[in-house]
Amino acid sequence: MIPLVVDTNILFSSLLGKSVAIRETLFSVPDLKPYSCKFAIVELFKHKDKLLKCSGLEEDELLELFYYLMTKVEFYNEDAISDASLEKAYALCKDIDVKDTVFVALTIELNGLLWTGDKQLAKGLKQKGFSQLYKKL
Repeated sequence: MIPLVVDTNILFSSLLGKSVAIRETLFSVPDLKPYSCKFAIVELFKHKDKLLKCSGLEEDELLELFYYLMTKVEFYNEDAISDASLEKAYALCKDIDVKDTVFVALTIELNGLLWTGDKQLAKGLKQKGFSQLYKKL
């Protein structure tokens, strides 16, 4: 089973009503186990109103989908990520977007793949030789 670390952008997109392909990947690909950072949960709650507006879903539908997401993605405590992984990730992210450090660190820690919807992050990481990027969509 390959650890698939998903960032907040992908989780956000998975909650949009028409994002079937993202949900199918997160929930249905047998060789992938989705992970994310607990920080992402806070980010999703912070943007709940925007999610409601953009998804076209009723609040109950969005909450049901959010609950299903919570049961399928393993949310990792950032404090459990080793200092070595955090340092490597920071070196990669510091001049791209520091807020993504925890997702890159978790990818390094789990020796998995990072799935990000942030094209600037993906491009910057590739330029620095980081090859642990998931390329589904």
